[in-house]
Amino acid sequence: MARQLDYHTIQAIFTRFREAEPEPKGELEHVNAFTLVVAVALSAQATDAGVNKATRALFRIADTPEKMLALGEEGLIEHIKTIGLFRQKAKNVIKLSRILVEEYGGEVPSSRAALQSLPGVGRKTANVVLNMWFKQPAQAVDTHIFRVGNRTGIAPGKDVDAVERAIEDNIPAEFQQHAHHWLILHGRYICVARKPKCGACHIREYCQFEEKTL
Repeated sequence: MARQLDYHTIQAIFTRFREAEPEPKGELEHVNAFTLVVAVALSAQATDAGVNKATRALFRIADTPEKMLALGEEGLIEHIKTIGLFRQKAKNVIKLSRILVEEYGGEVPSSRAALQSLPGVGRKTANVVLNMWFKQPAQAVDTHIFRVGNRTGIAPGKDVDAVERAIEDNIPAEFQQHAHHWLILHGRYICVARKPKCGACHIREYCQFEEKTL
């Protein structure tokens, strides 16, 4: 684990991220808050590309909790059976759809606690929804962010909760809204797991990773 970088270094890093991509976007396709919740829940142990392929047709016919309930669990399975753990995920999506209809008037709630009370929605999923839809500076730490945070020293921590706190505590406020997207994209395309593309990295000079590649 790298040591925590200082304020000025982190500010320089995120200034570079912002210059390269001023408005980073999540890669999960969605049309409203409900479809975002479903897409993120389906993405556990699956790729965004695989989820998008499965949900394009699904969201054309079931973009509200009511329509999802009308489709039913077996109908949903037909759309998502290419995604890992699809049976359990289908059960969760139907259950959360029912809760949204019965307890929230068909609307997605905007607090972390309420979101996490939904079946199949953990802290990471809740934070993605809070950030992407409700524009809160919530930090959804996935394997990419965990790796980048620890390799670089941007947000070191022994577990995802510690990395989340390190991001919130150390990244300047003006970068908080987009921080997790910049870090995810950096981890997905540059700071990859097995052989990071250090030669193409625009924050290389600030990074503490000792095994840099060319």
